[in-house]
Amino acid sequence: MRDPDCLFCKIVAGELPSQRVYEDDLTVAFMDINPATPGHMLVVPRAHSEDLLAAEPRDLEAAIVTAQRQARVAKERLGVEGVNLLNSCGAAAWQTVFHLHIHVIPRYPDDQMRLPWTPAPGQLDEIAAVAARLR
Repeated sequence: MRDPDCLFCKIVAGELPSQRVYEDDLTVAFMDINPATPGHMLVVPRAHSEDLLAAEPRDLEAAIVTAQRQARVAKERLGVEGVNLLNSCGAAAWQTVFHLHIHVIPRYPDDQMRLPWTPAPGQLDEIAAVAARLR
């Protein structure tokens, strides 16, 4: 399935230029044009789904397997010390292109990328109450 108005569907179809670094029957990996660090890639399923909640399990599985593959490639070929895999699901979670995608972000000791929050201990009773709602 394809959305004719979707930027990533157009990239997958070859209608828009991209620097592809990997592709298979279910996924395509290409360079992010707004990279957080050198080597920042995006992995998308070929089939359109708005986000990970709407994705078919087969496409979601293929995307994470390809993201893992590309993370390994980044470590081997770019000599990076770590890799972040990031998915934003919904506008409130910073999703800007509504086609499931996973960012593969190589991490370097001196890069400027920082977490969007400062981790700090939570209130244990609040954590337990939310956990109860999720069970």
